[in-house]
Amino acid sequence: MSVPLNLSLRYPYLFPSLSSTISSSAPPPLPLRAMSCRSSSELEGRPRSSPLGIPSRIPVGVCRASQTADLFPSLCPEVVVRDARLEDCWEVADTHCSSFFPDYAFPTDLILRIDRFVALLSGFSVPPGCTRTCLVAVTGASVSDNLYIGCEDLRIGGFEGKVSFGRGSVAGILTVDTVADFLPRKGPFRQRRTGIAYISNVAVRKADRGKGIAKMLVAKAELRARSWGCRSVALHCDANNIAAMRLYKGRGFKCIRVPEQAKWPQPKTSPGIQFNFMMKLLSDYGTS
Repeated sequence: MSVPLNLSLRYPYLFPSLSSTISSSAPPPLPLRAMSCRSSSELEGRPRSSPLGIPSRIPVGVCRASQTADLFPSLCPEVVVRDARLEDCWEVADTHCSSFFPDYAFPTDLILRIDRFVALLSGFSVPPGCTRTCLVAVTGASVSDNLYIGCEDLRIGGFEGKVSFGRGSVAGILTVDTVADFLPRKGPFRQRRTGIAYISNVAVRKADRGKGIAKMLVAKAELRARSWGCRSVALHCDANNIAAMRLYKGRGFKCIRVPEQAKWPQPKTSPGIQFNFMMKLLSDYGTS
């Protein structure tokens, strides 16, 4: 029988139900005052007997808590990546603005956040047959994220209209769609490309960077693209963002050479930013 901390064997009065297992020849427990007064130097090197008469060299007062620690799971919750909900809209807007527009001061930064927030609530307008989803990485959420009020079928502005009891806080965001606004059109009639998912707005809060959250978001986006029947995923990456380039290349993305004089669409950001257009065939990398 295994007992946490061996307290029942040394102090049977703490566990009366187990006192019958202790040998009658075992010495009585030391008074707490006597134990506190004895220094470790007095006990060092002196073999002591356990209540069962077995010599022990474990110093009195040392907590052997490995058995008890296994009974309690870590209190640090894991990161949960899921679809954004209505309750996440403001944090999504704040994460987006703090990542892409970090130098703006009040009141411009507040105006940007409100504008982004209203845009999120107004919904993701997509052409017929296309799909767009905002993913969020949430920290501090409960182990089970299934406790909520609302209805999954209720959607407001493209977001699930439900509220979780242990939702945590948004640490990262990502948008994935099949709209193909930033993909080169095909044919003389400039038809919209199909079968290619596009990743954008990948952002992680500064305090949560370096934890693999962006990688988790991209992996989730790839799985979502697969579920939509897409054969590949594309994105634009700032050529000077070394960390992002390393992340995407590690996930199997490859830089695609843009033909000279080609007017391929690019994200609308600050002028002067050079983008690398990257793609990945989903069949080449699995789902990990």
